[in-house]
Amino acid sequence: MQTIVQTKQGAVQGLSSQDGRTIVFKGVPYAAPPVGELRFRRPQAHEPWQGVRPCQEFGPRCPQADLAGMDFYGKEFYDEMVPPCSEDCLYLNIWTPESASPESGLPVLFWIHGGAFMHGCGTEKEFDGEGFARDGVILVTVNYRVNAFGFFAHPDLEAEAPEGVSGNYGILDQIFALQWVRENIAAFGGDPEKVTIFGQSAGCMSVQAILSSPLSRGMLWGAILQSGGGLRALHETPSKEQAWEAGRRLMAHLGVQTIEELRRVPADALRDGAYACGGPGLGWTPHVDGWLLPASVDQAAESGNVHDVPTMIGSLGDDIGGGTLLQEAGARWCENQLKLGRSPAYLYFFDRKLPGDEAGAFHSAELWYVFQTLDRCWRPWEDRDRELARLLSGYWANFAKSLDPNGPGLPKWEPYTAEHKEALELK
Repeated sequence: MQTIVQTKQGAVQGLSSQDGRTIVFKGVPYAAPPVGELRFRRPQAHEPWQGVRPCQEFGPRCPQADLAGMDFYGKEFYDEMVPPCSEDCLYLNIWTPESASPESGLPVLFWIHGGAFMHGCGTEKEFDGEGFARDGVILVTVNYRVNAFGFFAHPDLEAEAPEGVSGNYGILDQIFALQWVRENIAAFGGDPEKVTIFGQSAGCMSVQAILSSPLSRGMLWGAILQSGGGLRALHETPSKEQAWEAGRRLMAHLGVQTIEELRRVPADALRDGAYACGGPGLGWTPHVDGWLLPASVDQAAESGNVHDVPTMIGSLGDDIGGGTLLQEAGARWCENQLKLGRSPAYLYFFDRKLPGDEAGAFHSAELWYVFQTLDRCWRPWEDRDRELARLLSGYWANFAKSLDPNGPGLPKWEPYTAEHKEALELK
């Protein structure tokens, strides 16, 4: 793989990893900057550029709170520099093997980060694609609009949209990035027909929203849902009216009367207002708009109106809800897929109590293992942790390749069937 690749918008230049085995393209724009009149609009195509665009630094993340001061997660994930914030945030990153060529047809993992739909980005220190690239899998991570930038809804916005909808811009960003990958990933050595989406927490909820949306039909090879999906899981998809109410609270808080005024509010003020007005729980989320989401994700699953692709789903021993809520939701997902006669589902349960403190198998703990980034963490890892990272990353990579996580050197993982309803325990 050359470090210069031609996309449909123009040429991009990446850089080699330290060991020379991976080429990474950082900060590749997949959509026009959603600023000015494009604030609160669905993503638009990026203008083509002339010459070669350097893609050697990660792009900005959507405006959000500084998380470094969080008591637990600040130390765990946010104690190092992350890219600056900007409304101009619609960028993705690609890790591909150095040996890849446009004829390689490699499978692709498309990662959607979590963060309660309020914060996060695709370049947090626990995410990296070198491990997957060494295993013959391309990794794409994506930034998308979060909090009010991604999920503000209002009837006046519906009046100006051809589809008659508003909000859900963060999910539309993800689907737009998926379409960009389908159009361009062959140039990086990937197979556009073998794109598996995966995400954790709000990223997992995003995966389930994409599975439930007619707008992504034909785009997906498989899906992995980590700690946030299933049936009757963390969060009920709100209605349009509930989304409107959050939007009205924000406008009242900011003292603006019209969408035109709101589009002129500085990004920092809009960010602060989003945190002040989000309400209890997840305040800015995807909602049922009748277009992107014709129904709630639970209704879509139970009625069979989700894309029929193989899935992996699971959660952690000390996850949100005490380790049972999400695991039961995942089991219900598998049971429903079985009842509908759908593609195989694989259920897992990660219960390794991480060394170094008493946090246990906490929400997000598996990310160090999936991405093989243990060395970026402060924890005193043991040999069993490195072996567990080999297992998780191996299962995930095999699923991307064949839609079956099993492979040489890995314990057998049986799909969820009428005869076998047990989760694979990872600990």
